[in-house]
Amino acid sequence: MGQDEKAPVVQGWCPGALRPMMSGDGLVVRVRPRLGRLRADQARGIAQLAAVYGNGLIDLSARANVQMRGVTEAGHAALIAGLRALDLVDETVAQETRRNIIVQPFAVEGDETLRIAADLAARLAQADAPELPGKFGFAVDAGPVRVLEGTACDIRIERHDDALWVRPDGTRLGVRVGADEAAAAAVDLARWFLEMGGVRDGRGRMAALMARQGVVLPFAATGLPDAPAVPAPAPGPCAGGWLVAFEFGQMQAETLATLADLGDLRVTPWRMLLVEGAGQAPALPGVITNPADPMLRVVACTGAPGCVQARAATRPLARALAPHLDRPLHVSGCAKGCAHPTAADLTLTATSGGFALIRGGTAADAPLSLHSEAALIARPSLLTE
Repeated sequence: MGQDEKAPVVQGWCPGALRPMMSGDGLVVRVRPRLGRLRADQARGIAQLAAVYGNGLIDLSARANVQMRGVTEAGHAALIAGLRALDLVDETVAQETRRNIIVQPFAVEGDETLRIAADLAARLAQADAPELPGKFGFAVDAGPVRVLEGTACDIRIERHDDALWVRPDGTRLGVRVGADEAAAAAVDLARWFLEMGGVRDGRGRMAALMARQGVVLPFAATGLPDAPAVPAPAPGPCAGGWLVAFEFGQMQAETLATLADLGDLRVTPWRMLLVEGAGQAPALPGVITNPADPMLRVVACTGAPGCVQARAATRPLARALAPHLDRPLHVSGCAKGCAHPTAADLTLTATSGGFALIRGGTAADAPLSLHSEAALIARPSLLTE
């Protein structure tokens, strides 16, 4: 954001349960629900553990994970014991890191999506599974309508023209597979990624490898048909229940517990929960059920003081600007842009001199102008002038 700005520290990995990450408000402990689903008792258990060992705040991540904030180092071991009792923790850090799988939330019992995802998780838990970078992930999107195309991942298992395909992110080339072959083909592609030198200094993403000159895929690749993009779902009734959202994807522990009383939950990569079997919108404080709610137009990271790298608080500004927006806005506490790593219509990045305004770019891109928080609140039109 300028030569006088100190670059934020890029960790290169995501927090887990066994390997939490320290933040400004304590440890961030991330739980990866198996197949993207939480039984009601598991959700209530997470809520209780978050209240006892953390600060009671629960985040939903863009990787369809649930994370507890404010956990103390002294309480971490007891928290892990509680998560193990709920069958929410892997045996080792390596297994936890590899089991980075986003599952299409609208899958139903017995369909290929859940079967493939379970097969993939089992293969990634094996001792000879490839040791992948911390952010490397898989998406299983084998339903009749693909909904994960806008979700970041590295290897995709998806349906096109009623056939299953495995493809690396960053290209429209893939290989056609049967349902029983899909998980194995995805793991083989991950091994190829390592063999091709996709990891450098412990980090690596598939799209970056595919962007290199001369990369040849390990299978007879076929171009996938183009298809119109499917918009991200909004709060409301959906296949299997009701989708509910939260301001900045964050809720209080008691909110999660109350939602669990309504049914089992599915965790989505859109920072929403699907309440299974719900026939109407749950009327709960802090729960967004109206797709026109202005808070759905803003994305903001934890910001200061919750994140030690943030240059300023982010969410008060995002909340103040939301009613004035006609397009999405990303407010980032630093140039990392953790809450929205890709380009956004509008981005405000906190710097030592104010908020840098970027249009059509990421939090790290060159800004058009610099504004104070007070000026932006007093004159929201600065965003689009």
